[in-house]
Amino acid sequence: MRAFATRLVVVLTIILGVNYVAWRWASSLNWDAWWIAVPLVAAETYSLIDVMLFGMTVWRLKVRTAAPPAVPDASVDVFITTYNEPLDLVMTTALAAQRIRHPHSTWILDDGARPGLRDLAAMHGLGYVTRSEDWKDMPRHAKAGNLNNALMVTEGEFLLILDADQIPEPDILEKTLGYFNNRRVALVQTPQYFSNVPADDPLGSQAPLFYGPIQQGKDGWNAAFFCGSNALLRREALMQLGLVGYVKETERSIRRALAASRSAIRKARKSAGSASPLVAQMLNEVETATQQARRQLDDGDTLGEITYRVRRKVDQAVQTLVQADVSALQADLEEIAAMEFAHVGDSGVPVVTEDAVKRLTARDWSPLGALESTQAVLDALSVERTGEAQPVMPLATISVTEDMATAMRLHSMGWQSAYHHEVLAYGLAPEDIATMLTQRLRWAQGTMQVMLRENPLVQRGLKWGQRLMYFATMWTYLSGFAAVIYFAAPIVYLLLGILPVTSLSGDFFIRFIPFMIVNQLLFAVSGRGIPTWRGQQYSLALFPTWIKACTTAARNVWFGRPLGFAVTPKDRQAGGPSWSLIRPQIIVSALLAISAVVGIARLATGLSEPVGTLVNVAWVVFDLVVMSILVRAVLYKGFEPGAVPEGEAVPGAGPAEERNNIGT
Repeated sequence: MRAFATRLVVVLTIILGVNYVAWRWASSLNWDAWWIAVPLVAAETYSLIDVMLFGMTVWRLKVRTAAPPAVPDASVDVFITTYNEPLDLVMTTALAAQRIRHPHSTWILDDGARPGLRDLAAMHGLGYVTRSEDWKDMPRHAKAGNLNNALMVTEGEFLLILDADQIPEPDILEKTLGYFNNRRVALVQTPQYFSNVPADDPLGSQAPLFYGPIQQGKDGWNAAFFCGSNALLRREALMQLGLVGYVKETERSIRRALAASRSAIRKARKSAGSASPLVAQMLNEVETATQQARRQLDDGDTLGEITYRVRRKVDQAVQTLVQADVSALQADLEEIAAMEFAHVGDSGVPVVTEDAVKRLTARDWSPLGALESTQAVLDALSVERTGEAQPVMPLATISVTEDMATAMRLHSMGWQSAYHHEVLAYGLAPEDIATMLTQRLRWAQGTMQVMLRENPLVQRGLKWGQRLMYFATMWTYLSGFAAVIYFAAPIVYLLLGILPVTSLSGDFFIRFIPFMIVNQLLFAVSGRGIPTWRGQQYSLALFPTWIKACTTAARNVWFGRPLGFAVTPKDRQAGGPSWSLIRPQIIVSALLAISAVVGIARLATGLSEPVGTLVNVAWVVFDLVVMSILVRAVLYKGFEPGAVPEGEAVPGAGPAEERNNIGT
């Protein structure tokens, strides 16, 4: 019944949304004010696509029953990733992980290489892993590098990955390992739930809509993805992913080198000119070898053999030119020794004549130089990843967040995932707005990096449903640009009297109001009472964060600008209210408030018409209500013990108590 109701509302939402937006494009644009009219309808089109993607997500909402019993002898490594978190916090999680009932090994993956933590791990019989010397002066790849390093020194068939603050329940493996009885399942994700969030959740940390209908919906499309923690992965799938990625990256590198060799050979021909037929002959032979190598790549020949043959041909050409160079030099020296072009000076010492100097300097002493640039390019023809600490990187390293890209690659290789909708680990959410903004920015940047580097819409191996499920998550982070337009439109009307639509007639309201009603109804029906308002507030109120994430990710991917990486602090940051962090929102809120006052004044003096003014004042009030959450966020003083977390009921409060009572 729930599925039928959800699908009915999805259909109504799409029909009414398309009807409204099509009418807006076709009949309502105020072309005299195109500079605000077109951006506004474009923003509305963006929002329609967004709600359509959400509707598609919940169309296949999957409510799983309990997993089958796990194989008793399945070997598991529990990885606790840490960098600079407090030692007592890490050990609280590690000791809780040690008490998980299913047989396993617990490992602390310390990217900070702290001797104190190593000693504590040894004291409690815990495994301890840090980076080897191979990583020195090599790209570290943040958390993904930490996990990839640990994969090479552990052996468990399955991995349970926990952030340093995520305290697991003792039965977490008993309730999830059974999904892996299906040999094609590579990933099981469980919710991330936070024990330090008050009932009103001022920082919007719990995300009950995502860890509920959205992940359940993606699960229905076999697209529930890895969220970085509280997840189990199959080692076999990860290693296959790493090996395939190694081969693909090596092939891409070889193709780039072979393509660049064309330009290098052309430049070499220009530098050699027509003075040396031997050089021209060697360049032709090298060019023929590279062309043959490209054909062999297309035919699927072994990469090692291809690179060996090309490099051998280059080496032969170099040897030929060296031999020619040495022979010419030897002949010239013999000429000098024979004194054909020298005479004895006044001091009795043989002196080379001026004619001899001119003749010798006119010779091309280094025909080998014509091949140097080509040889440098072809030096990249190697199957060794000399620029990485280890050749195989199972978890994706293309983003500051390793989770989504890894899951998408697993799905593209035919592996399956499952979302287990039960809280089995309890973490710590940010307790101040600065930490929250750092966390959200990193999530958004990582997602946009994946979109720009490996857009799911064009990834081979993914089914169309999976492509759209990944794209839907990426699409939401573009909302910052739409939010700017939504804030600007009422300000423009109330201050300047410029309406972006031809008129606010009955045609407008009869299309707009039903669409907005069913839009909100869709969230209510799919979520079955799950609170979604806080999420809707932050999707608009954090527009500067979303815009910054998009622009910085684009600069990073397209121009190589560094993003920087900050681990989310687990403790509340010292200091008073950080109003400067929301300066853009304060400015927008002030403009909204001023525009409402001016609009009402214009209405009172007869300078504007009532319907347009009232509609836009109501719009401003809505925007200010959305923005008001940031005031509460800035003033939030952290979690007070005894507050009840917001969201669905969860079993017990044991992990929160455990965090306070367990020592190291």
